[in-house]
Amino acid sequence: MRVTRHGLRMGAALLVTGALALSGCDSTGTEAEPSASASPTPSRTFTAGAAGVGDAYFPSYGNGGYDVDRYTVKARYDPAKDQLTGTTTVQASATADLSTFNLDLAGLTVTAVTVDGAPATHSRERNELVIKPASGLINGNGFVAEIAYEGVPKPLKNETLGDGGFLHTSDGAIALGQPESASTWFPVNDHPSDKAAYDFEITVPDGLTAVSNGVPGGKASSDGWTTWKWSEKSPMASYLSTLVIGKFRITTGEHKGRPVFSAVTTNVAKGAADTSIAETVKVADYLESVFGPYPFDAYGGVVVSDSRISYALETQSRPVYAASFFRQGANTEVVAHELAHQWFGDSVALAKWEDIWLNEGFATYAEWLWAEHTDEYTAKQAFDIRFAQVPAQVWRTPPGKPGVKELFSESVYQRGGMTLHALRVAVGDKAFFEIVKTWAAEKRNGTATTPEFVALAERISGKQLDALFDAWLYGTKKPALPKRL
Repeated sequence: MRVTRHGLRMGAALLVTGALALSGCDSTGTEAEPSASASPTPSRTFTAGAAGVGDAYFPSYGNGGYDVDRYTVKARYDPAKDQLTGTTTVQASATADLSTFNLDLAGLTVTAVTVDGAPATHSRERNELVIKPASGLINGNGFVAEIAYEGVPKPLKNETLGDGGFLHTSDGAIALGQPESASTWFPVNDHPSDKAAYDFEITVPDGLTAVSNGVPGGKASSDGWTTWKWSEKSPMASYLSTLVIGKFRITTGEHKGRPVFSAVTTNVAKGAADTSIAETVKVADYLESVFGPYPFDAYGGVVVSDSRISYALETQSRPVYAASFFRQGANTEVVAHELAHQWFGDSVALAKWEDIWLNEGFATYAEWLWAEHTDEYTAKQAFDIRFAQVPAQVWRTPPGKPGVKELFSESVYQRGGMTLHALRVAVGDKAFFEIVKTWAAEKRNGTATTPEFVALAERISGKQLDALFDAWLYGTKKPALPKRL
């Protein structure tokens, strides 16, 4: 990105005792004696799933006790009334014996809930939807929850970036934000550690476009409404989902057998924004040469114009950009940044928010590599300028552990990028680019942590790198200039 929520708790246990084996009759009609080896079915204790995954920065984000495989989100939005009606189906597996489980849902009124087709009771605790199935969910078993809801969606006051989530606009809506946003328009396990596939069916008045993630599935109109379908089959962190509704200049095509779908709001004149987004596949092809195969099944970008959005976000397969990035002319640097996130941040996602530099450091360094590729400046020049000129606060803020208030600070971006250049200098180009490609390949579609990256860098380079990473990621003083180890 260029640019939370709750705590752990356990509900009262529900003890369910298994039925004892019943005695039968032998072939003579005489009641059979129980076998000496027979034993009762073990009892199960069902407990409430945690209302948070326990992230050190955002303890209440997400929920515990289950893993989601797929969301199917069907929503109808009427901009004239600012009214949303939706049904979300959650396919998941229990990771504990659950008496209840939570989903994150900010605002909106839940009208019905079923679990495995049976009605389930539900309650609300602020932005938590607490669901109690008719019977306990058994650890290891899959289940399907369906939630119907409606209301006027509202944004969330994010702890780091201001308003995020569902924003009503002059001609539609924008659902966008980091570190949280999805829970403002559908029930979700809202933490990047629980990635899932997504299907979206978004119905809007005729004449409006509804853009989301992944492969476009076409559109169909009936009775004054148009339904747009989208499918992201690669695992996606919830904050990377998006919904943008409005009037756009749409560009479609195909590249390397994948669909390309881009949209630029008609609220900005045709020009620099359109030109920049048209470079998406060109930039992606260059990054593919550096990072390895492009990780998703679609390409694209969306440009929006709203005073509340002054950032760009790496929404999976189709980044969203504020129009302000293109006011001074074409800008492929920001395109390179957000596309780099498709590898680092999207495909390789965060296991915990503390490791945000793994997203932003890589995306920042990708900007420098792209500038070098286009003969604007070299990565070394970018490093040298920042090493000499960044504010002192950058050196006081460790990008590997920035704290909640500095989560999207200059240190995370600039010092994060400088850390990668320091690594490149230390291990040499051959080892460095092998590290980068291997990281993207081995962690593809998963989540990752800083210690895992350090271990990989040491394995491939054959060098001990603790001192380098301690200085660049965790130190509070300006490190020495990097040198070859």
